[in-house]
Amino acid sequence: MESGPSHEQLSVSRGPILIWVSLVYIAVIIIQMTSAPLLGQSLLFTGLMCLHVGLYWFSSKLVAKMAWIYIVIQGLVILVCAYVMPRGFEAVLIGLFPILIGQSVGVYYNVLKVFFVCLFVYILYYLSFVYIKEANYPLFFLSFLILNTIITVAYATLFFQQVHARIRTQTFLRELEHTHRKVEELTLANERQRMARDLHDTLAQGLAGLIMQLEAVDAHLSNNNIRRAQDIVTQSMAQARRTLGDARGAIDDLRSKPAAETDFAEAVREEIQRFTNATGIHVTSDIRIQAPLSGLIMEHGLHLVSEGLTNIARHAQAERAWIEVITSSDSLLIGIRDNGIGFNTHTIGKQPSHYGLLGMMERTRLIGGTLDISSGTEGTHIEVKAPLRKGDLS
Repeated sequence: MESGPSHEQLSVSRGPILIWVSLVYIAVIIIQMTSAPLLGQSLLFTGLMCLHVGLYWFSSKLVAKMAWIYIVIQGLVILVCAYVMPRGFEAVLIGLFPILIGQSVGVYYNVLKVFFVCLFVYILYYLSFVYIKEANYPLFFLSFLILNTIITVAYATLFFQQVHARIRTQTFLRELEHTHRKVEELTLANERQRMARDLHDTLAQGLAGLIMQLEAVDAHLSNNNIRRAQDIVTQSMAQARRTLGDARGAIDDLRSKPAAETDFAEAVREEIQRFTNATGIHVTSDIRIQAPLSGLIMEHGLHLVSEGLTNIARHAQAERAWIEVITSSDSLLIGIRDNGIGFNTHTIGKQPSHYGLLGMMERTRLIGGTLDISSGTEGTHIEVKAPLRKGDLS
């Protein structure tokens, strides 16, 4: 048996106990009244039985701090009930003592303690035959008491096991509901983060590219280089259309989340080409993809490349950049390097409105990878390493 009676376990047992005690009460009254009517003692017996039932009714509260006292009081109440009803005392003892023992199963859920309750009850049974003059044939009635005790304990054990299982199931359900609420909260939080990333990777990056192109147009117009300015305006229009398409795609993705079906290597090359067209910075690329990747890896990997190139265009003042995207059987490597002016890596996350590197860190975390950033006067090098599991290879 396990330990730990619960309030609900004992509360559930009140119904069956009340029914049985009522049957014993009726039987004792009938036996006593048909053989030797005793009105005063019958009224006293009724009061004692009410006390007995009341103790059972509030047993879940009483046993919390004084279980042994509760057992002793109930045993003595039963003994007094038997004493005041001399013609029906056998029914009192045989009917009520086993119920007390059975309840002790739910109170203690411990074999040794239930045994001591049985010992206490049988001592009271012996005392009843000592002090009740009408008591005869103790061994004969003892056999009935033992049989009734065995049946009651067996029933009580099964009953409390079922009650305990039900309570445990209800507890699991409450914990599951609590966990479900937490998952919903985390899902909403993740969705907000996802929306923030998508807005940054579409609108913010697209607009940043347009701003750089417009600045270039302004510079060429100042130098009367109208043809080059027109070329950049044409590129800007295409960039604006792409940004609008990316924004619409992000909205559609938030609604339906379709699986990505694109060639990752080709998508990286297109991103590099857009970067070169917009900035004029020469990019050397090394792209080696051994197997098709999952939509999740492709989505975050492409955004990592895009964000790295955007950071070069906005901050590095570089003339050249290097991109490598290499996969093996169990890992993905993304390297982004430039020959720009570099920056202080200790300022990452401390400057307002500079969320690019933070977004890269978050995307790296989402694919279970690591991100290493080194920067100096010779430029900046960003390296992302992520493991590839079976589910990451489509």
